[in-house]
Amino acid sequence: MGTPAERRALLFLSAVALLGAGVRGVRGIRNTPSIGPADSAALAAQIAAVESAQAAGTAQRKPPEGRVFRTFPARTLRPVSMVVPAAIELDMDRASESELERLPGIGPVLAARVVAARDSGGPFGSLEGLRRRVKGIGPRLAMRLQPHVTFSLSPASSR
Repeated sequence: MGTPAERRALLFLSAVALLGAGVRGVRGIRNTPSIGPADSAALAAQIAAVESAQAAGTAQRKPPEGRVFRTFPARTLRPVSMVVPAAIELDMDRASESELERLPGIGPVLAARVVAARDSGGPFGSLEGLRRRVKGIGPRLAMRLQPHVTFSLSPASSR
């Protein structure tokens, strides 16, 4: 029949199912609405608005017979801060947050992290130094950044 633990688990699940069915049954017998008077008034107003729109004939519009309309998925546009010109090259040891946001894969939060790490620990000196000190810049993002970044200052000494 099963282990004692399995029997207890089955008994527990059965009790939960019976309790849930009992609660639904009691609610069904009472037949009380779960919304308040203000909600029921708002619902009645919405129903009236829908019915008046249907009566006016504006609720459903059908395309002319014989015409086929194609629907296209909505296009997702990239924000301007994500667009990277091919010739962009930023000095990571001197760039501001707004300049950093122009790089691929760097948003406002990561740009703030880069500036905070640079302000607290000095210049990065290299892409590896940037990766080591800024959480969120991993190998893949570093590869994307490599053609767009330079480092003009010597790295801060290791502590």
